[in-house]
Amino acid sequence: MDFFNVISLLGGLAMFLYGMRLMGDSLKENSSGTLKKAMSKVTNNPIKAFILGVLVTALIQSSTATIVITAGLVAAGILTLHQSLGIIVGANVGTTITGQIIRLLDIDSSGSSFLRVFQPSTLAPIALIIGVVLIMTSLFKNSRSIGNIAIGFGILFSGLLNMTGAVNALNQSGVFDNLFARLGDNPFLGYVTGAGVAFTLQSSSATVGILQAFSQSGMLAFKSIYSVIVGVYLGDCVTTAIVISIGSGAEARRVGIVNILYNLSKSILVLLVVTVVHKLGLLDKLWDKTVNSGIIANTNTVFNLASAVALLPLMGLYEKLGIKIVRDKPVKGGKYKEVTDGLNPAFFSTPALALQSCYKTLLAIFASARTNIEKSFNLLNRYDPAVHKEILKEEDEIDRMTDVLSKYMVSFLGHLQMENHVAILNQYYKVASEFERLGDHAVNIARIAESMQKNNTSFSAKAVSELTVVESALGQILDETELTFKKRDVDAAARIEPLVQVSGDLLTVLKRNHLKRMSTGECNAYADTSFSDLLLEFHRIGDVCSNVGIATLVRVKPELADHEHLYFEHLHSGGDEGFDAAYKRAYQRYFPLLNRQTPAEEKPAEEKPTEDTAPDAARTDNRSDGLRPPAASAEEKPAEDTSAE
Repeated sequence: MDFFNVISLLGGLAMFLYGMRLMGDSLKENSSGTLKKAMSKVTNNPIKAFILGVLVTALIQSSTATIVITAGLVAAGILTLHQSLGIIVGANVGTTITGQIIRLLDIDSSGSSFLRVFQPSTLAPIALIIGVVLIMTSLFKNSRSIGNIAIGFGILFSGLLNMTGAVNALNQSGVFDNLFARLGDNPFLGYVTGAGVAFTLQSSSATVGILQAFSQSGMLAFKSIYSVIVGVYLGDCVTTAIVISIGSGAEARRVGIVNILYNLSKSILVLLVVTVVHKLGLLDKLWDKTVNSGIIANTNTVFNLASAVALLPLMGLYEKLGIKIVRDKPVKGGKYKEVTDGLNPAFFSTPALALQSCYKTLLAIFASARTNIEKSFNLLNRYDPAVHKEILKEEDEIDRMTDVLSKYMVSFLGHLQMENHVAILNQYYKVASEFERLGDHAVNIARIAESMQKNNTSFSAKAVSELTVVESALGQILDETELTFKKRDVDAAARIEPLVQVSGDLLTVLKRNHLKRMSTGECNAYADTSFSDLLLEFHRIGDVCSNVGIATLVRVKPELADHEHLYFEHLHSGGDEGFDAAYKRAYQRYFPLLNRQTPAEEKPAEEKPTEDTAPDAARTDNRSDGLRPPAASAEEKPAEDTSAE
């Protein structure tokens, strides 16, 4: 046996495996939105689920990836275990498509220039040329991803050609004669060999593809390879189950167990049927026949299709066995465990699913922080220790969700290839810290209320009425912030900064009025620190909301990322008519309320706008950071954030 032929064989194998990985990863990256939508809309109809499993696996060229994604959807509560059963069976059938593509090795182009085009020796360089051109020229938005698919396809076939060339050279050594003769005499050895190779390569498609390449030696008989093909099913599903089990809950692990049970049953069924049919003499013509790439591909497809037809009606039994094998554990991980369970590393290979899980977690964090802020406002009017405990407990949940999400996003970043996915993740990472800060401010306000209760101090009726106006403005700001993030609504983002500016002006007036009341003895001197601290927390809530707005804006218009402060200065210098108009509307809405909220018996004179608070185009910036997004263009319509798809 020539050492250099062995090196050539291994090099071809490396190219084949890398080409398959590159092609599959690029297909998943480029079609992740369609994939997410399709798999999340599975019904309880097992036939539809089966067809979906076949199509998705044929698209991304990996049954392991399909089942891992399915397990992640089950863990996230998007699918039930029952809904996943048909997808599992379909994925096992869909993986045979790769073998049908590889059978192009058998095309005989003699006498036909047209057929020669479909030979791997022609397809490989054509695919590589197309891929390089697309990557180097960037002709359209997804040209790099499509170019990677083409290059992966070309490398895959180049590796196949390299392997077949090396196999033909090694065939003269007699090694294959001895090896495959033993497999033909001992089906169990063939089964173990197939399982071991598939487990090592983590791909049934790759293992069958290697077998197809070896068939070019002309030394493989059906009796030698059928048990190897059946063994591949077990090796591949064990690998899948291990991948699924890493960091997953019971529901996801059950998907892996059901897949193993199905493939074990499939292996036993195929081996029994082949043995019985052979004993009956129905396989005599095929048994000792030399197989080629096409026969191997067809054998693999027939085995999987027949097993699917026979075993799909029994999947309910596998579901029950999976539930018995993988027991539910006591729920740990907090109130929002179901939300954070959706942050499954299995989604890294399909970015749209991972980004959707991040999005849902961020919505949960914001909702929790918003509720805490509202509760803390109520504590200022009537302190309740029980409500304060609720706020602190919810803050622990916010911190836990944020911590889990941040670690997940850091790990996820290294798996992203498309620029728009990176932009989305950057926005999510910034927004996560801002939402967590909202929760911190709610806790600080609650502690101010607690301190006032302990010190038996309170604000005057006038101060309370003025604070109510600011709380109302902050409520509107939070509404716009939620709409901005949830719908990626740049119109809502445009309304945040004018409101924040007005709330800052309100706080300036409140501070001035408070000092006047202090000088006349109307306000309790002991409440001064609490009042000042409270105004600061209100101011910081506005800052957080502005930062969320700018994070959304930068995602929509990346060119502003490096010019945030310049743009902010432009807005506040009176250079934006939309900003000025929105500011005046907000001013006219809230400043009159400072007097209307005053108790009747006080009968103050009407507050007139002063130089400090008049709605003038040239205003000082009350914020220490952040930026107000501009008004949206006409074509930008509010819609739920689905760009991750």
